Amino acid sequence: MDLELGGKVAVVTGGTRGIGLAAARLLAAEGANVVLVSRNADEAARVAGDLTRDTGRRVLGLAADTTDDAAVAAMAATVEREMGGAQILVNAAAEPAGQKAVPAPSEAEWASLASHMDTKVMGYLRCARALLPSMRRAGWGRIINVSGLGARRTGDVVGTIRNVAVVALAKNLADELSGTGIAVTTVHPGLTRTEKVDAMIEARARTEGRSVGEVQAAMAENVLMGRLPSAEEVAQVIAFLASPRSVTVNGVAIDVGGGVRGAINY
Repeated sequence: MDLELGGKVAVVTGGTRGIGLAAARLLAAEGANVVLVSRNADEAARVAGDLTRDTGRRVLGLAADTTDDAAVAAMAATVEREMGGAQILVNAAAEPAGQKAVPAPSEAEWASLASHMDTKVMGYLRCARALLPSMRRAGWGRIINVSGLGARRTGDVVGTIRNVAVVALAKNLADELSGTGIAVTTVHPGLTRTEKVDAMIEARARTEGRSVGEVQAAMAENVLMGRLPSAEEVAQVIAFLASPRSVTVNGVAIDVGGGVRGAINY
């Protein structure tokens, strides 16, 4: 299937690693010109160069902290000047979950929640707000927010709140933009094979004296597909949602974690 992405411009925040990088690579492979946004300018430039070489598309690496209004505005101005604006935004810049011990809900700290919300919720909104003028001008656009299956379960109150808030943001934007040709969707990855997760699996295997395969199988015990999805597999769904082919999908959240045993979502 031709995703009809040739010549479109996609901005991917958190685009130098993990799901963001996988999405950026696939969008470029499908014909889009891509802007990678990262807090690290050198890393953004390096990865952009790699993708340009690998895909033959124009890939621009930009540094921007998505918690900073001025930095996001400057990023959007550069996209406008260098790429003529963007029609696609993939919001994937977020503080990683699962890096610290999870507190009980009654003991969660406001500072931690505020930091996550500023990055993953307000950061997503800042980027959407900054790039919407070019989408409105084009009469077409796609905004895909990377949230997480933490929105579907308890156990990490900060993770649940931030991910549910991303869904609420996306749906409110989708309603606001009704009839403009701009669609807003959310994807919920679960534990996904990325660079960091692969390193974590290898470290756990060494510590526990088990094989990498045994650790992976244990971590995927409740995943219906029988293994952890890869970042590239999640990116396939993102690329479809970023395309004109997804015209009937808007305002919804889609699980891309491989299926969760026992869960009923409707």
